[in-house]
Amino acid sequence: MSAFSDPFQKARAESGVMQCPFHGETITMILRHEDVRKAAKDWQTFSSDEPFRVPIPSEEEVRSMRQLPIETNPPDHGDYREIVEPFFQRAKDPAVIAQVEALISSMITQALERESIEIVNEFALPVQSRALTYLLNVPESEGETWIGWGIHVFKVTGGEFKKGSVLEDYLHAAFDQAEANPGADFFRALTQATFQGRKLTREECMGFANLAFAGGRDTIIHTISCALGHLAEHPEALEYLRADPKRITLASEEFFRVFMPLTHIGRVCPADTDVNGITVKAGERISLAWASANFDEAAFPTPQEIRLDRKPNPHISFGFGTHLCLGAPHARLILRTLLKLCCQRIKSITILKANERVEHEAKFDRTLGYETLTVKLTAL
Repeated sequence: MSAFSDPFQKARAESGVMQCPFHGETITMILRHEDVRKAAKDWQTFSSDEPFRVPIPSEEEVRSMRQLPIETNPPDHGDYREIVEPFFQRAKDPAVIAQVEALISSMITQALERESIEIVNEFALPVQSRALTYLLNVPESEGETWIGWGIHVFKVTGGEFKKGSVLEDYLHAAFDQAEANPGADFFRALTQATFQGRKLTREECMGFANLAFAGGRDTIIHTISCALGHLAEHPEALEYLRADPKRITLASEEFFRVFMPLTHIGRVCPADTDVNGITVKAGERISLAWASANFDEAAFPTPQEIRLDRKPNPHISFGFGTHLCLGAPHARLILRTLLKLCCQRIKSITILKANERVEHEAKFDRTLGYETLTVKLTAL
């Protein structure tokens, strides 16, 4: 079974665009690699300065504040980004690298002691949640709370989606505590930060934190699950990496290309705009279809083939242009560390049960990863 699919191939070749309804709103998807990169850089034509409308579907119903810095344009975007960039660069700090290595090693040890483990909820979710505590410089015990939220961060008790979710309640409490007790963690840094000469408002603090939790959650979880699923189905891939661990860097980039968790992201056209022959009216949205661009034959020879030595690999799984993903170093650290430890400690991965995850939309079905993936790990 393949953990991925490319449902955009025909439309990408024929016109480079696909019009698809999402929750009653028709959005023009830009599909070709070159076109997506060009649009991602052109923030005047394709604006991010639209609260709740950058994600698809829109998120008015699941949060009450603008996510920062993603839902802004330059120059504000750059000023906002500078505030939190030091935390996301912590993924390059030797102490944080050591923490991530110890975490994943411990998780592998526990998995090896069991007859089976469900990767999505019992392995990838704890890795993502605990690793995020290192990035944000908060106690690791906070990760246990975040694990309890499950895979989808905007769910509240009972599984309904509505404003005032568990996440927002948690963040308000965290910022209340941060204001009362200054310190060096992410929440306290935001309460002390300034933007263009003034203190951040509570809503701005919430906007940063909301994105930090939502943006890098299911993305990392699905990347971990897909990578382990691939190594299980292709034992030769694990042997290839084990033979020369220097191969892990290129291999991880190929996994990021193929297993792109986020199909696309929205932009709003401030004026009527021609997009490959389609007129997008002022106020309407287009999408930058990262997942399609990553399979564009014009940029990637044999894109359906997972080539662990692919070079060059101009994938855009971390975005392109101004809004390049702040969490990219963190995601790379987690995946490369996982692959390295798999090579050192795991002889084989056997899939016992797999339920594929499929994104169902009006004009396409896209397979990406697993709802659940139960495996047995065998030690070297």
